[in-house]
Amino acid sequence: MKQKITLLAITCYVLAFTGLYAQRKRSNKQIEKLKTEVAAIVENNKKQSQVMVDKIFSFSELGFQEVESSKYLTGILSENGFEIEKSISGIPTAWFATWSNGEGPTIALGSDVDCIPKASQYPGVAYHKPIVEGAPGHGEGHNSGIPMNISSALAVKKIMERENIGGTLLVWPGIAEELVAAKAWYVRDGRFDDIDMCIFTHVGNNLGVSYGPTRGTGLISVEYSFDGEAAHSAGSPWRGKSALDAAELMNIAWNYKREHLHPLKRSHSIFTDAGDQPNVVPSKAAIWFYFRDIKYEGIMEMYAMANDMAKGAALMTGTTMTSKVLGTAWPRYYNKVIAETMYLNIKEVGLPEWSDADQQLAKAVQTEVNSEKTEGLPVKLDELGLPVLEPISGGSDDIGDISWKVPTVTLRYPSNIPGLQGHHWSNAIAMATPIAHKGVVAGAKVEAMTIIDFLLKPDLMQGAWDYFNNEQQKETKYQPMISESDMPPIYLNKDKQDQFRSELEKYYYDETKYDTYLEQLGVEYPTLKN
Repeated sequence: MKQKITLLAITCYVLAFTGLYAQRKRSNKQIEKLKTEVAAIVENNKKQSQVMVDKIFSFSELGFQEVESSKYLTGILSENGFEIEKSISGIPTAWFATWSNGEGPTIALGSDVDCIPKASQYPGVAYHKPIVEGAPGHGEGHNSGIPMNISSALAVKKIMERENIGGTLLVWPGIAEELVAAKAWYVRDGRFDDIDMCIFTHVGNNLGVSYGPTRGTGLISVEYSFDGEAAHSAGSPWRGKSALDAAELMNIAWNYKREHLHPLKRSHSIFTDAGDQPNVVPSKAAIWFYFRDIKYEGIMEMYAMANDMAKGAALMTGTTMTSKVLGTAWPRYYNKVIAETMYLNIKEVGLPEWSDADQQLAKAVQTEVNSEKTEGLPVKLDELGLPVLEPISGGSDDIGDISWKVPTVTLRYPSNIPGLQGHHWSNAIAMATPIAHKGVVAGAKVEAMTIIDFLLKPDLMQGAWDYFNNEQQKETKYQPMISESDMPPIYLNKDKQDQFRSELEKYYYDETKYDTYLEQLGVEYPTLKN
């Protein structure tokens, strides 16, 4: 009897997974025709894409402060029939936008929206020229990702409605990615429990996708705070217990430890509180660390060592110590089946046709920042990215947490200039120009075509989960680095954004008066050094 029940359960599962698609099976020729059509819809809507890209660029909002960006983007999605859920995981600027056409897979489309401190920059100008001196700016290019996802989602939605294709589209933002401080909370709070696959998108300088373990690290972001006793620094310093001494001692101890860290580990820190004024022994001080490694175990090992050093620093100074996790990111691992399917669409779409003006700007910026790359924008597609066999250290992205929850890839699209240093004003130069606009359209076509593939070919979705369960998780199982009591640090960046918001508001893009943001700013494209 038990065997019969088991067989019945398996049969029901298979029927539930494949039944809908069996009823609406389409030939490969029909599917390819729909993919061609969805790409054409994206192309026809490129004006809307351009406006969205330029609008988010003009808001220039740091992590957790993406107020105008979130209001604008959710407004567009709401107008197009998406249901909006706000304040995801207790983050005021986080939201999920969902549209469903009945039974079928749920496909999540994510990208980041926050910008970089002190990266304000006129677009299309091939040298440093801030819009607002010292203000934030899109020196990574996160202004382009959600507009790209919306462009593809609206095109796919049109096809799904007309062809009665079942499924659900979910558009979501990576809030405060530069602080790696949202996606792990989404996962912890179950926001991806019922998702079938995730396509994440990130600005790059070519059309590309990879699978398996990728270059870069995971990390844990931790702030250590010390409490001491204030005293007059000249009158009675012996009565003080310096919290700053404790923070500095921890910093010194960690710097000595660097000699003994494996080369694949990386760490960085800043003081977030260093006292008030020299004549007062600091009663409070804090230091903020990122601890990076290529593996979860290595990250947690560094974290444990740092905790011991913080305790030791407190003991040495007679102070007390507390710590707070401000963000985490697992090392990324991408899905082979999704990546291979997407790469076929990348080859079909190809790179944009760059104008002479596009190439002039790119080469001038490369020269301005002394880049090793001087050939301008790419004219040849990257190959499909294969699993990294020899680990390479580098940056992190909290999409890693989601990649260990559901089958995931990151689509990189060509909206920026090769050879720039990143997190820098030069990376903002292309991000409200035809370079960014063309790259977003190309990426949206690839994404939309890939969504159609997975909606209409159930064997692809099953293959993606087979790879996820049997290959990706063969040796590694996801463990969250945050606890149930850890809260996202939504207070971060408020003071920085408040300092500049009123001045930045003067430069918000008004698409009702100007065709492009370049036109509003009076920028001749491209503007080069004399």
